[in-house]
Amino acid sequence: MEFTAKQIAELIGGRVEGNENAVVSAFAKIEEGRKGAISFLSNPKYTHYVYETESSVVLVNDDLELEHEVKPTLIRVKNAYEAVAKLLQLYEQMRPKKTGIDPLASISPKAHVGKDVFIGAFAVIGDGAVIGDGSQIYSHAVIGDGVKVGANCLIYPNVTIYQGCQLGNNVTIHAGSVIGADGFGFAPNAEGYDKIPQIGIVIIEDNVEIGANTCIDRSTMGQTVIHSGVKLDNLIQVAHNCEIGENTVMSAQVGLAGSTKIGSWCMVGGQAGFAGHINVADKTFVGAQCGVIGNTKGNGETLIGSPAMDPKVYFKGMAMLRRLPDMYKELSALRKEIEALKNK
Repeated sequence: MEFTAKQIAELIGGRVEGNENAVVSAFAKIEEGRKGAISFLSNPKYTHYVYETESSVVLVNDDLELEHEVKPTLIRVKNAYEAVAKLLQLYEQMRPKKTGIDPLASISPKAHVGKDVFIGAFAVIGDGAVIGDGSQIYSHAVIGDGVKVGANCLIYPNVTIYQGCQLGNNVTIHAGSVIGADGFGFAPNAEGYDKIPQIGIVIIEDNVEIGANTCIDRSTMGQTVIHSGVKLDNLIQVAHNCEIGENTVMSAQVGLAGSTKIGSWCMVGGQAGFAGHINVADKTFVGAQCGVIGNTKGNGETLIGSPAMDPKVYFKGMAMLRRLPDMYKELSALRKEIEALKNK
């Protein structure tokens, strides 16, 4: 499908600079640009590529100042990154959705499947499960007994959703993720450990996206809750009875211990870890590999390091840490001087 620079500018509220009839039919990174492709420039580190790229059209920020003439047509927008995200969303929406039920799918006669649903080969839909209108369940996915999947959800291959869990509308779960496995609950006894039955469920609200091989455990009692708009990366562990607030985002390999409560609009870097039974306030920024072991102070706080601390304190500590070898030498020399004085 082809679009002109003028058509694209009208879609995203941009301003064309150059040939408004330049035609594009594909996306490309600016450093890998080619004729007929549209690219974008938002990071100043990549500015030099705008003079070299072969792309026909480039989205740029309004405030970009050119040092000399460029070959591609430019579309100036307030925020190039947001603009290309909008274009990619429109492109995705234009792609035809799969519909129909593969004859190799296993669907319980007690399940309810809505309109315009796609269910791939070897997918399993359990007793009493409900699949909302327009949802897509890919091959080898398992939708357990009593699971509720809302409208326009996208469940990729090999996703497993255990019994009783509930998904809202427009939820995407990528391949290999497990929703509703037992929480890690064991009581020690003289001979080993007694398993504590996990009788709760997982609730995932609207517009949530969950990356590949992420695990969200069912609660011991009650619910583990992922609120609307949350975006989870690959390989994340959410333990039993946790709650993640609206529009919070987490990078890969984050781990939440049981009963952790994360606020709304938080941003969590990769490999950060959270102790159990703590509360993280709204709009908290948690840096990569951060170890959060207690409640946070309030909105807008930034934490880095392990254990987590204010960045100013952390960087002061790191500056002192680099000086430790020299300080150790000085201390050893002072000890020798003191001993020499004592001997005199």
